[in-house]
Order: sequence, then structure tokens, then C-alpha cells
Amino acid sequence: MQIKDMFRKKIDREIQGVIIVGQGEETNVAQELEEYVVTRELQRHFADFFAAYKKGIQGTTPKMGVWISGFFGSGKSHFLKILSYLLQNKQVGDKHAIDYFIEDQKITNQMVLADMQLAANTPSDVILFNIDSKSDSNGKENKDAIVNVFLKVFNEMQGFCGSMPHLADLERRLSEEGRFEEFKEKFEEEYGDPWESSRQDFDFIQDSVVDVLSDMDFMSESAARNWCEKATEGYQISIEDFAKRVKSYIEKKGNNHHVVFLVDEIGQYIGDDSKLMLNLQTVTEELGKECMGKAWVIVTSQQDIDSITKVKGNDFSKIQGRFDTRLSLSSANVDAVIKKRILDKTETAAQSLRLLYDQKATIIKNLIVFNDGVEKKLYANAEDFAEVYPFVPYQFNLLASVLTSIRTHGASGKHLSEGERSMLALFKESAMQLMDDEMGAIVPFYRFYDALENFLDHSHSSVIIRAYDNSYINPEKKEKDVFAINVLKTLFLIKYVLEIEANVDNIVSLMITSIDDDRISLKAQVEDALKVLMRQMLIQKNGSVYVFLTDEEQEINNEIEKENVEMPEVITKIAEMIYEDIFSSKKYQYPSFSGRYAFSFNQTVDDRPYKANQNYDIGLRVLTPWYEGGTDDGTLRLLSGQGKEVLVVLPNDDAFLTEMRAYLKIERFLRKNTSVQLAKYETIKEAKRVEMRERNGNAKLYLTEALKEATIYVNGDVLHTSGKEVTSRINEAIGRLVQTVYHKLSYIDAAMGEADIRKMFKTSNQLSLALGDTGESNVHALDDVLQFVAGNSRMHMKTSMKTIKDRFMKAPYGFVEDDIHWLVARLFKRGDLSFTVNGESVNLNNRSEEEIIGYITKKQFVDKLLTEVRVRVPENQKKAVRTVMKELFKVAPPADDEDTIMKNFQHYCENRITEIERLEPKYENYAYPGKELLEKGKKQLSALVQIQAPLEFFKTVFDERDDLMDFGEDYEPIRDFFGSEQLTIFTRALDMLNIYEDSKTYIVDAELEDVVAKMRTIVRMAKPYKEIPKLPELREKFMNCYMRILEEQAEPVKDSINQDRNRVFEVLNTKSYKDAKFNRYLELFKEIMDGAEHCNNVSTLRSYADKAEALKLRLLNEMNAEDIRLVQEAAAKAEAERKRQEEEAKKRGETVKPAEKVAEPQPVYKVRTTKNVSIKTVAKTASWRLESKDDVDKYLAALRENLLKEMDEDTIVNIEL
Repeated sequence: MQIKDMFRKKIDREIQGVIIVGQGEETNVAQELEEYVVTRELQRHFADFFAAYKKGIQGTTPKMGVWISGFFGSGKSHFLKILSYLLQNKQVGDKHAIDYFIEDQKITNQMVLADMQLAANTPSDVILFNIDSKSDSNGKENKDAIVNVFLKVFNEMQGFCGSMPHLADLERRLSEEGRFEEFKEKFEEEYGDPWESSRQDFDFIQDSVVDVLSDMDFMSESAARNWCEKATEGYQISIEDFAKRVKSYIEKKGNNHHVVFLVDEIGQYIGDDSKLMLNLQTVTEELGKECMGKAWVIVTSQQDIDSITKVKGNDFSKIQGRFDTRLSLSSANVDAVIKKRILDKTETAAQSLRLLYDQKATIIKNLIVFNDGVEKKLYANAEDFAEVYPFVPYQFNLLASVLTSIRTHGASGKHLSEGERSMLALFKESAMQLMDDEMGAIVPFYRFYDALENFLDHSHSSVIIRAYDNSYINPEKKEKDVFAINVLKTLFLIKYVLEIEANVDNIVSLMITSIDDDRISLKAQVEDALKVLMRQMLIQKNGSVYVFLTDEEQEINNEIEKENVEMPEVITKIAEMIYEDIFSSKKYQYPSFSGRYAFSFNQTVDDRPYKANQNYDIGLRVLTPWYEGGTDDGTLRLLSGQGKEVLVVLPNDDAFLTEMRAYLKIERFLRKNTSVQLAKYETIKEAKRVEMRERNGNAKLYLTEALKEATIYVNGDVLHTSGKEVTSRINEAIGRLVQTVYHKLSYIDAAMGEADIRKMFKTSNQLSLALGDTGESNVHALDDVLQFVAGNSRMHMKTSMKTIKDRFMKAPYGFVEDDIHWLVARLFKRGDLSFTVNGESVNLNNRSEEEIIGYITKKQFVDKLLTEVRVRVPENQKKAVRTVMKELFKVAPPADDEDTIMKNFQHYCENRITEIERLEPKYENYAYPGKELLEKGKKQLSALVQIQAPLEFFKTVFDERDDLMDFGEDYEPIRDFFGSEQLTIFTRALDMLNIYEDSKTYIVDAELEDVVAKMRTIVRMAKPYKEIPKLPELREKFMNCYMRILEEQAEPVKDSINQDRNRVFEVLNTKSYKDAKFNRYLELFKEIMDGAEHCNNVSTLRSYADKAEALKLRLLNEMNAEDIRLVQEAAAKAEAERKRQEEEAKKRGETVKPAEKVAEPQPVYKVRTTKNVSIKTVAKTASWRLESKDDVDKYLAALRENLLKEMDEDTIVNIEL
């Protein structure tokens, strides 16, 4: 059975393959309505639409916008056209549009049919148009473009001029007044041609229009002329006015009249223009508001309204509300239509096809397979096979994607660019190409190219056309069915489709022409064709994917191919990919001790180091197929054994190198300022960027696979591993190399760190010695470090910490810094090493533990810390120091190592010095015993504390051991003295002697002097400690004698005080102010008397008599001064009173009579000052010694002279005897 005989309707019958809105002859309309397929999806859309439309018929609604969306070729324009037929109830022959739906039972839901019938019976003006074709050439540049187009088609629907709104307004006015027909008749009489055919040439018919309008008395000639001039000017109408004009038209029509605007491809027209989007929103909004459901706007777009508004932001969110009814056509709808209109089989054919499928189901399933991970629908069962044959189910969705991609990238024809090329026509035309084939033939995907060819961009179709003239591709000069060209067509169709990957297996599936094809031989044919096409540079290979090249892309590829990329550049990029991406580890983590040991390794590809300044002990070298050195097994074994390297030898497949070279060529081309000037250059350049990334990804993929299959050499042998994972294989190889190169790393049996060093310094060395060597960690490592330092010491060289690290962090050790820090610290703590920093010896005596740990661990001391093997102190000196320490400080050393002994000795020295310094202030006020001994001992101990070198310290203590032990013997009684009651007794004795020294001039007492002599003898002894017990008794005797003498001398002093007090009060009692001063004077003399009564010092006691006399003179002088002040004050008051009386008399106008006058003031005499002087002051001596008359005269003459000196004209001298 031939394919053409399988279908219910002839496959070659005439079907309008391109749905053009606004085009439709009656025969075509009848065919459209008759063959229109209402799928399950369309059943729902018709129901939704007419349910919404009914609201405007039965009531009012502002929601009168409908948005119909669907992919390219989905049938949305056809659906819009069918809606227009139904809404205007279009009559075709003797049938109305709705009759086709009822009679053919296209819709069976009676409620939906009722809504459709209601709409059909409602009088409506249906305006169906493609907005792009109706818009002026530059109309989209106008922000009011949408409303202008709506006005144009609205005018045309009424029979008015659409292109010239001014003329339409005139026609509307004439029509409203019922004179439009009259105007047209008169114009034809005047001009000779009908108005409708002439009005487009308005510029040339203005005179005729003026004449007609004036002849009709519609306008005066001048008014008509003026109107014609304005009619050629620009025209503007607001959206609000347009909506009101539509409303007015509807109201005049009456009878629930409707106006429906059906706009095709509004989404394509608007594009990304926000002004047009807002214009559409406002037009729809105003029509809804003014007409309330009597005017509808129905539009189609490839994009869902939700996606448009989401992309364009919140400014356009309102438009969703304007298009409340949203209908989306999916690919399932297209499938159903094609199956019904084109592929509907006769029962005989369907049965034959089902039987054929049952026989060859397995063959078919294995014949058509895809391997890119994206679902491609295949035959589900025999029934599905019979419905879809001669097509394959995947072709529906794939062709839809092809149409969309071609529309975006490669269509120039008007119909395709407007989204009008129907998938229905493409399937029909493709099936017609096989109509004479027998059952079993399948439509290969390239057949769709022939149906699309006339709609394609020249840059695409020209490649195919030229291929027919290429003798390498078409050596037989065939005009069609050239296999390689069919492959090329297939690659073109899927060039921009993301849903399918153009690898060999997928291309083979797309090329199947019969269910009896041999897939293996077909694959060989495809591969041969691909090679030919690649050599002719019509396609290119990106990894496993083949890509069709346009003319521009071929030109770009030629430019790219000319780019020179050297082999070293490729190798460098491969090295970067290996060492930064695939195997990015920079260090090998040794498995022991939780990854404590990490070994850096040199990174090399072939003979090129990946990075400069690589100088590690081990290395990793990857050898590519481009390696020029020896690659035989023996050479590689020798190289891996001698070079301390792991060799990774890649298989002899340079696919990754080829991909990387292509990547670098594209990168270099894009980086250059190319001179190629192409219309689509930017698009191609972006595609090349994508290709560049794909090439890089392919290179990584192939390189990773090569590393998995690589042969690995280590330590002169081939590594055999079970795993294929790249990182684990290489790590295992490096691990074996590390075990060989760093074979002394095993000397570390315990991982130590800074915390262990601190613990070591705080642990008594005595304890570690008691443990013996069996408790020591890392013994072999300690021995090697000590031997290394000892070797340098024998050559009289000190070894820095840096030198030790340089030696033991490299092979064959590989220790880490923490290891070396602990080893050096341990040797120092054991006394095997000595330290020097900045020329100064460092030990536990002159540095704290923290400082020493810092020297060992901190980087700033790595060059400053010098080590050498330590010289031991002689045993006799150590013994002497221990003895001195025991005698001097009464303690034994806690450890046997030199530093600890020295540190503890100096520590006790510092404590003893501190004790001495606390005692020193006590000698400031008293002459206590032992001062010189303490000064000498402090000096000696301070000298020992200053010593830093252990050898010097032990020798010094050994030499001064006798003096130090003597000091220890002498210090103890001094310390006891200050810490016992002896100090109090001794201090009291010194106080008594001081009292005696102050008063001895006034004391004559033999008993007291004897006691003082004995006390003085004891306190002046160098070591009086045994005699101190005698002091309490001597002190008691001293006190008895001294108190007796004190009481004897106190009586005359108290008498003198009383006499002076009595004299002062004798004078005070004569004064008017005595009450004011009495208590103060009494208190002053009482203080002096209390002092005398409680005084325990004879010398001090005698001074109280002098104090009383001085007080007496001071108080007498004070009273004299007060008397003078009172006299002067009284005189001043009297004078003031006299002046006051004179002033008052003057105010009264009276003359002061002599009798009334105040007594004349007495002459003011100069006030003389009284001065009280003690007789002792003028006598100048405490006593007179008279032996003759001349002595009397001599003393009296001196007294007279002194008295005259005290006197002057204004002073009265009062001598106090």
C-alpha cells in the first residue's frame, strides 16, 4: 500500500498552509470551517472565551480583553480567525459559521454551544487585522501607534478612509447628517471617478472636494478650502476620545450592538517597546471603561502575558488586569490537529499499520534512539504508530522548536517572520514527498527543510544551494536527495535548538527513512558525510557535537583557523587545567598523624614546569601524546626511579589537545580587534564565546578520561591500581614516592607541638630522668639532630634554627616545624644543647620559660637562635653549689641539671635580696645591729644573680663558698632579731638613750649616768643578741631615776606658767571686752600647762616656761592694740555725729546757736603704743654674777642702754619682770 492511499482525505489536496489574517475567499473559509479541528484543549478555550464574552451580552463588564498565546506555528492565528467567523456569524454559502460546529459536532457541550449561539445572534462588527500590516511604516516610533491603528481599522470597518483620519471625520459627519451618499454621487459627477478609489489621492482632488462641499451647501467655499488645508496636517486623537467615539457608534447602533477588535501578532509588534505596551494597556482600559463589555479586544502573541509583564516589571502589571481572559495553545493542540486533518487514516490503512508495528516493534525501538538526556517522544504502541505514521512523534515538538529558532535566527520571508507559517502545512508538504512510497517508509527530519526553504534567510539557504555545486559533496551533480546535503539540512534545522544534541547517534536517528534501515550502515554513511562536510568547512565539530555553519560563520571560522597557536601554549593551558581543576591538590597529605605532613611537589607537563621557582624534593610529571622524549617502558621506568617523580603517561589520543588548540584559537580571535565586518558578527561572536566554553569543557572531559586511562610510573615501576578515579590514582602514586624519598620520616613516632614543649618545661627534669630512655619519644630523630649540631660544634661553628630546619624539613626527613621545635627544645631541656641569642647566652636562669619557647617557635628568631653542644660543669662545683644552697638557704636543689640548679639558686638569691631590702628602711631611724653584714651579703648575692653563663656561675659560687656560708650563718640571728621581741626591747632602749641625750645638760645624777653607760655599751655591740635580755631591767632603772628628776624640775616651770597667766588676767579684768576674750586666753594657758604636766623630757619641760612668758607678752600687746582701736573708733563716731547735726540744721534753715553747738572737739593727741617687754629681753642674760660694785654698774649700764633702745617717742614700754 502506497502512503498516499492511507489517508481518509487526499494528502495532496489544497490546504491553505499559511494562515493570513484578513485573507479568505469563500471556498477557503468553507474548507477552514469544515476541516477545523477542535481538540480537547480548544474545547476548553472555546468554553472559557464564550463564557467571558457572554457577560458583555447579558450585562456589563470592564473585563473585555482576551490574550491568546502559543508557540510559533501553534495555530493561534487560525483560532483567532475562527473566532472572527463565529462572532460575526459569517455565512458561507447557505450555512452560518456556527452550523459547522453544530452539525460536525466539533463541540458537544450544549452550554458552550448555547453561549456560542448567543454570541452569533448578537449583532457585532468584527474587525480582524494584523497590526503590523495595518501600521504605518514608521508608526511604531509613535507612542500612540496602537490607538492610531485601532482608529484606522475602526474607520475602515465603517466604510470611511482609514489612512487619512481627517477625511474619515468628514465622512462620518456627512454620514451622521445622511448626506454621505449624496456627497459621493456629486463627487463622481464632478471628478469622474468614484470617491472610494479617489480619496487616497486627496492632495490632487482638493479642488473637487471644495466644489462639491460648497455646491451641497455643506460648507462655504472658504470654509471647505480651509478644511482641506488642515486635512493634510498631522492628526491626533486621545485614547479617551477614541473610546468615546466607539461608545457613541455602539449606542447609535443600539440593539446590544458589539464591536470586536481581533489583533494578530500583537506581541511581535510591541516587542520590547514599553511605550507601545502602555499604549495597548490604556486603549484596552478605556474601551472597557467606556463601553463596559460592548467593545472587545482579542490579541495573539507568542509570549504569555504573564511572562511579558514579569520581564517588563511592575509598570506593566496592570495590563494583566486588562486581559483577564488568557488562552494558551500548546503543542498537544497542534499534534491533534495534524493527526485529524492530515494523518487521519482509513480503517484498512490503520489496521495494516498496527500489524506492521506489532511485527517490527523491537526493530523500530532500536532503530530510532536518542542519547542526549532530553526526552524525545517515540511510538508508544501500535495505535500511536498508526495515528502518526509516516512521521515519528518526536517530530512534532522538535519541529515547533525549529520554527521558533529559525524565526529568531534565520527567517526573512514575510509569512514566517510574522509567525504565520503553519505546522499543518509543513507536515502536509513533507508527507507529500513520500506519497508514492510504500508502507514502511518514514519521513526523515530533513524533509521539513524543503517545505521551509523559501522562507529562510539567504545566509542559511545559500549554504545548502552551494553544496549542490560542490563536487566533493555532490560528485554526481544530483539535484536532490544527496545524502551529505541531507545531513547538512538536518544540521541546519537543529542548529539553534537546545532540546537536541547534534551528535552522531542523534543525527542517525533523524536520518531514518524506513523502518527497514540498517542503523549500523547508516551511521557509517553519516560519519563519512560529516567528514566531507567538515573538510569543506560547512560544519564544525565541537567535542562530539556537529554544528551547521552559515556563510558568516564559515568566514569567521576561516579567520579563526588562521590564528597561530604554538604547542607550548597548548601544553601550558593543559597544565593549568590539570593542576588547577582536575587534580588541584598542591600538596600530598601523608596519611599518618591525621595529615600532619603535607609534601609540596613539582608540577610538570611534558618538559614544561607548570609554574616557575619549583624546587621541591618530589614531582609529578604528566606526559602527553605530544611529548618528544622517550616513551618506551624501560626509559620511563628509569626516569621515574632517578628523577624522584611520578610519571603519568597519557594514552595516545590527542582529542583533548585538539579541543584545547581550538579553544585557544577562538579565544585569540575574539581578543583581537578583527577587521571582519559582518552584519551578524556580534551574534556569531557570542556563539563563538559559547563554543569556546564548550571546547574548554570538552578538553577537560577528554583530558579527565585520558588521566583515568593513563599508565603511572613510580619508583621505577608501573603502578597497578583497581580504581579509575584520577585523584585517588595520583595520590596513591605520590604516596609511594613519599615513602621512598622521605624514608627517615618514620623517626617521628609521636607528633609533638608547642603544647608539648610547654608541658616539657613545666615538668621536673628529675622525673624524666627517672623514666629512663625507654620513655623517650622520637629517639632516632633526637640523635640525628644532636649529631648534626655536634658536627658543626666540632668545627667551632654554631648552628642556627634556620640551618636545622633547612636540613630536617627536606628529604630524607620531611619533618614539619613543630617536630623540629620540639626536638631542639627537648635537647635544650636535657642539657645537650646551649642557646645563644644576639650574642648572649640563653638559659632558664636569665630567660623565662615563655621567652625560651618564643626563641624556639617564633619566626623572628629563626636566624637569631644559635645552638651548640653544651660543655658540662665539673661535678665538684655542682656539689659545692648544692652544699652552699643548703647552708645558705636551707633548701636542696629540686633537680640535677645545671640550668635548674642555677635557676633555683639565683631565685633564692633574689628572695634573700628582697628580704634584705625590706629590712634596710628600718636602719634609717635606729642604729640596729647587722647593717654592715647585710650590705656585704646583698652585694655578694647580687653579683651571683647577674651571672648568666652556668660555667661562670658554678665557678664563682665554688670560689666564694666560705664567705657565702658565713653570711648564711650571720644572717639568721639578724633575721630573728627583726622578727622577734628583741626588736621592741632594743628600740625602747634606743629611745631612752635619745631622751637622755636631749636632757643630759640639765641632769646631774650619778645613778642615772651609770645606768645609761651600761645600756649604751649593749646597743653599740656588733652582735648584741645575747645581751639584749639585760636591757628591760636597765630600762626600768632608767625610768625610775629619770621620772624622779623630771618631777623635781616640773614644779618651778608650773609656777612660772601660773604667774604669767595671773598677770594677763589681771590686766584683762580692767578692760571692757574681758568677757569676749576671757575663755580664749584661759584655753591658751591651759594648753601650755597640760603640755608641761605630761612632758617626759627635761629639756622640753623647761621650754614650757618660756612658752608661757611669750604668750603673756603677746596677749598684753594684743590688749594694747585693742585699746587704741576702741579710742580711735569713739573719736570717729563723735565727729560723724557732729557733722550729722550740722547737716540737719542746714536742711531746716536754722543757724546752730552756740548753746546748741556740740562741744568743740578736744585737740587730738597722737596715740602712743604700749609695748610689753620681758626683762629677759633687755637683760640679755639669764643671770647676773656680782662680785664687786663695778659689776653692778656694768650690768646696770647695759640694762639702761637696752631699755633706751626699746623706747621711742610714740611707744610706752612695759617691762614684765
